Order: sequence, then C-alpha cells, then structure tokens
Amino acid sequence: MPPLASPRRVERLITGQPTTDGAGVKLTRVLTHDLQQRLDPFLMLDNFASDDPDDYGAGFPNHPHRGFETVTYMIAGRMRHKDSAGHEGLLQNGGVQWMTTGRGLVHSEMPEQEEGVMEGFQLWLNLPGRDKLCTPWYRDIQSADIPEHTTAQGVLVRVISGHSHGVGGAMQRPADQFPTDTLYLDLHFPEGGAVFEQPLPELHNAFIYVYRGTVQVQDDADSETPVPLHRMAILSNTGDGLRLSTAPGSPPARALLIAGMPLREPIAQYGPFVMNTREELMQAVHDFQNGLLG
Repeated sequence: MPPLASPRRVERLITGQPTTDGAGVKLTRVLTHDLQQRLDPFLMLDNFASDDPDDYGAGFPNHPHRGFETVTYMIAGRMRHKDSAGHEGLLQNGGVQWMTTGRGLVHSEMPEQEEGVMEGFQLWLNLPGRDKLCTPWYRDIQSADIPEHTTAQGVLVRVISGHSHGVGGAMQRPADQFPTDTLYLDLHFPEGGAVFEQPLPELHNAFIYVYRGTVQVQDDADSETPVPLHRMAILSNTGDGLRLSTAPGSPPARALLIAGMPLREPIAQYGPFVMNTREELMQAVHDFQNGLLG
C-alpha cells in the first residue's frame, strides 16, 4: 500500500456522557444525538465496561427497534440475544452481533455471567429510507471468524467490516445494496510504538475511539494530535486517509476506527425508532403499541 499523501486531521475531540440504559446498565454514550448529522450514517456509539455486576447484571430486557442496524462488539463477557423474529445467539469475547432491525422487532440482550468484566461497544448504523421497512436480519460473528492481519510495524488489525491492507472484513455487503460502505476496524498497537495507515474515501465520515492507552493522529502538516483514553476523535473530511501512531516506549494501545458514506437524508428519532419523518415515527409507535413489530 503506498504511503498516504494527505492524512486527515482531528477536527474535534469528544468526551462521552455517562448514562444508563436498559434495566440500569451503566455505560458511556460516546456518539450522541447532536453528532448524528456530522457523523451520518452513524447514530450512536455506546461503550460499556465494568467488573461490577451491579453495573450490568440487569441487562437489556425486551425493547423495540425500527429503521436502523445495531452492531455490538464484545471485548469481554457473555450476552444472550433473543428477538421476536426467532433469532437467538450468544455474544462473547471478541465476537460481533450485527442486527438489521428493518420494519421492526422486539429483542433482549441479557448477560450470561454473574461476575467478572463485561466490556464492549454498540454502534447504531442508519438505514436509507428505502430500506427502513426491510425484513429484519441477524448474524452472530464469533471471534475466530473475524479476519485479522498484522502490519510490518506490529499493529494487529481486526477487520469487522470493510477492507484494510487487502483483507476483507467479516461483514461484506454489496455497495449498491448497502450504500454506507461501512469500515469497522479494531486496532491493537504493540508496546513500544508503531504507525498505522488506512486509506479513506474523502466523502466518508470517520472517527476513532481509544479504549486502551493513547493514540496520536498525524496530519498532513506533520503535526500530531494525541487522542487520550476514552476519547473520540472526529476526523476531517479532507485527505486521503488516516495515519495513527503511538509514541516510542509507550504501552500497548487499542482503538476503533469507524467510517462510512453519509446517507444525507432527514433523521427523525424517537427513542428506539429512527425514521425519516415525524409521520413515520408516529406509525412506528402505533405499530409497537399494537403488537405489530416482529
């Protein structure tokens, strides 16, 4: 892969907001409602991480969704998924659950552990208006089924979706059917420092989230912007890709890199429903109240 000529810079650093969801699960909401237009097609990113069962034990009992996709990436722990479309699966260490809610379903995500660490992320990915009422779909991807490669500098790349350094991700879908063309990478930087580059289409919105250590974004002015632990960096849309590094002698670091083509459609959200208009939202609420989801 040729070196990047004009790597992107950091536009803004974001500190997540502590909150609770489900039946009281403590988490940090990193991508919030006010960033949806800027980071279109991404609607939300939550980070949950605790070794206290009181923080996660009640889980996420039955709740509805319509109009988008959820991508849940489990770093540590065990979570059981069940939904009204008849899908069931166990999400565990290193695995991914990819769910297209489409026209709607009711599902639950409940911990299958009473102690130990539970850590992971849930990303909400918008669907284009034409697909918001599609048939719900679900896939469990076990950790062993996520392609990995290690760069010459020792950076381990887990390719959940998209492509990196010639390696295709666990989720591969035709761009004409899924126009967001989502890139989702989990980057593991080794101890001692390393550099990683990833080409990005200029139109794609992109961000990184650091969940171990500190990572630096090197831009086209040869300057470095540190992205500390538990911070999200929104990347500018000018440039041909992203160059990340860790400092010589630094401890290991890990970060998510997520990018996608914006849909540029109206976003109308009411809790777990994401549509294009208020009228569509009212219909979603009516359908849920009348038992018509799933």
